Amino acid sequence: WAKKSKQLQAKEEKPLPADEFFPQRAAIYSEFGKVVTISCGMLRFKNNVPTFRLKSFFGGDEKSILTGFSTMLEGAIQKNRDLVMCAHNGKEFDFPYLGRRYAINRLHIPGPLQVQGKKPWEVNFVDTMDLWKFGDYKSFTSLDLLTAVLDIPSPKDDMDGSEVGRVFWKEKNYEKIKIYCEKDVIATAQVVLQLSLLPLIKDENIEFA
Repeated sequence: WAKKSKQLQAKEEKPLPADEFFPQRAAIYSEFGKVVTISCGMLRFKNNVPTFRLKSFFGGDEKSILTGFSTMLEGAIQKNRDLVMCAHNGKEFDFPYLGRRYAINRLHIPGPLQVQGKKPWEVNFVDTMDLWKFGDYKSFTSLDLLTAVLDIPSPKDDMDGSEVGRVFWKEKNYEKIKIYCEKDVIATAQVVLQLSLLPLIKDENIEFA
């Protein structure tokens, strides 16, 4: 981390000592971060009405979180081979981050995350950032901004990504991080529905597993 932080801080106006810089920046790098929450949801339709089943794996035991998620994911895929994974900026962050953490923890990598050697069209991911780019390669749009322009309730009403490190390091409040992640998951599903000109998920149709 001392070597990595030196490279990163070369661009900073006021460099910090490596031990102070670590809590602020290390988490976004899978080699130095740790998974403390995975929140996911299953979108279904009943009589053309969207329903959503939400589940979270969270706490201080990363291996337990990763194992629980992979067991659930592969079980869901066995029931539905057409299942597609979706996230906002998932191709650039969520999916590769998870794959690397599985490898670092010497755990079996779930099938959908095993993308080595696959052609781009064989990787079955949907990324709402890609959907919003409309072919633009240079555009980055946050989920917060996207929900705002699409008139979807913002998932950042209580905290945003920049505060997760503080909540983890200083408060050890896994429950708060879990709630933050669950709001992101719901918002991402709503974006997919909105872009598809389909009805949004109503609160009463969200089930917490």
